[in-house]
This record gives sequence, structure tokens and C-alpha cells, in this order.
Amino acid sequence: MTERNASDDPPGRGLSRRSMLVGTAAGVVTPVAVSSLGAAAATADPGNGRAPGNAGRGDGRLRRITMYAEKLPDGMIGYGLEPGGATVPGPVLEIWEGDTLEIELVNTTDKRLSIHPHGVDYSVDSDGAPLNGSFNEPGETRTYVWRTRAPSKGPGKLWMPGSAGYWHYHDHAMGTPHGTEGLRKGLYGALVVRRKGDVLPDRQFTVVFNDMTINNRVAPDVPVLEANLGERVEFIAIGHGNNFHTFHLHAHRWADNRTGYLEGPNDPSRVIDNRDLNPGDSIGFQVLAGDGVGPGAWMYHCHVQFHSDGGMAGVFLVRNADGSMPEGAREALDRYHGHAGG
Repeated sequence: MTERNASDDPPGRGLSRRSMLVGTAAGVVTPVAVSSLGAAAATADPGNGRAPGNAGRGDGRLRRITMYAEKLPDGMIGYGLEPGGATVPGPVLEIWEGDTLEIELVNTTDKRLSIHPHGVDYSVDSDGAPLNGSFNEPGETRTYVWRTRAPSKGPGKLWMPGSAGYWHYHDHAMGTPHGTEGLRKGLYGALVVRRKGDVLPDRQFTVVFNDMTINNRVAPDVPVLEANLGERVEFIAIGHGNNFHTFHLHAHRWADNRTGYLEGPNDPSRVIDNRDLNPGDSIGFQVLAGDGVGPGAWMYHCHVQFHSDGGMAGVFLVRNADGSMPEGAREALDRYHGHAGG
């Protein structure tokens, strides 16, 4: 894994990893769009394949990918989309509501493991749980199939919910039948199911509160997340482990609903800047970077006090619109990198 500290140079504007993956799949099966935070902030450049294939918007397509479970330094294990490309968290998997995702999981480790999703449909043999004999033995390759659906009318006048939402996936087999060791080592990632009409982000970040860590790290080693003033930024926050957490983002707020946006000035959705994030939970929302507050180094952290004091804190760096470093931000980053948890 590589780690990039924030510098005075603007964030890269080259071809994003997501756009490269979309481009390389031409003539095969339309792929999911992916991005990954790993040990450094992931970005999705504006206009470069941020969606799960612009041609497919919930039209019932089958999308196929191959994922690799691999050992990483520091005792971690991650998921990746190519050999040697595993990260913690794993890649963001995105599909449109109505599509099916087929994952060929290659276990390159010497341990039993699996991949288990939240929020989508699957049969028992794609459950990813030893209860149903659904897992990869060491060195084994196995296929998992996840299906999504739009809201539908059920019995009477009741409507059944669809699959759109900010979900996640994780191991459910390493160490125990519940994947406790796999989760502890980093086998987890975000799963986004979009609905037709959903607004797509310019940049996307995955933040996982896993026991007393963020993405299996503590400050000052938690990556700095970067965006330019006014960019549309999507946060996907996930909880794992054994501890109660709350996710707080400084100076930005969102609606506590499926998208994070209000549907109008009279939308009764609660507007928040802090939300419980407990094991197995996931939330997602979008903000305009620096909207109403300007550029700067804004914290994100767990608001359980001894958790943030212990290193569960990172920085959301909002640069100037031209990508330059805002006044005072360098000093704030220096203070952050001098943070000593506990």
C-alpha cells in the first residue's frame, strides 16, 4: 500500500482509477464502478466514469468482476480488483438498482474466508457464511451472485423497499463462523446501489470505524481526505468491531435519509452532522466541500470522547477552488501529524 500526505500541490487531475476500470472493460461485461481509499484518499475526477457504466442505469444488466483476497503488511488482509491491488478498505462496489453483480472471489491466503453483502438479494450459496457452506477455502476461487431490485407494490397498498442505499460487504468466515478475524484484519468495503436519478459525486471516500481504528489505523496515520472547494463529495461510513461509535464531520451537514439531500424546503428529514455508527451499520451522504464555510482543514472523527482522544480522528482537507492550499491549512495539518493518540 502507498500513502500520500497532503502537499501544497493540487490534487491530481489525471485519469482516475474508476475511469480506467470502466475503460478497460470495453467489449466485455459492463463493470461496476469502483474506487478505493486504501491507505490514501481516493478521488474520482469529475467527468471520468464516476457512475457504474453510463449505459446501464438499472436495466437488469449482469455485471461481472474478479476480486482477490490478499495478505498485506502489518498483519492486515484486504480485498482488491487485481492481483497485488488489495487495500483496506476494499474497493467501493457500485451498481444500479435492478442489476446483478457476479463476483469471482480468489482467495490467495492460507485462511478460510468469504465475502458477505448487506442490503442486496442473494441465495444461500452466495451468503458468504459457513452456516450455509458458503466460503472460500485457502487458495480456492468461488463465485458469489448479488441481485438488486427496485421498490415494488406488495400485498394490499403496501410498497416493498428496493435495494438502493449505502451498504457494505465483509468477510464472514475467517477465524469464526462470523468472520471476526477477517473483519479485524481489514476484509471489508463499501457497496453502493444507485437509483435512477441519483446525483453522482466528484469525489468519494470510505471511512470505516473498526473497533478503535479508522480503516485499521489511528491518528496521525489516518489518511487525509482531499477535495476542492465546491466539489460534490460522497462519504460512505461503516461500523465494525465491538464498540459504539458516532461519526461527526466538522462544518458540513446532511439529511438523515437515503441520499443525504432534502427533496425540498419542506422535507421533514432531520438535518444532522453527527450520527451513530455501530457495528454492522453503514451510512452515506454527499456534501459540497466547504459550502458556506470555505476551504480549510476540517476534522472527521468519532465523537465518543476517549475514542477521538485515542486516535479515531482524521482530516477532510478542502482546498481552494483552484486546488491550492488554503491559508492556515498547512499549520493545521502539521498539528494533526503531531497528534499522539491516548
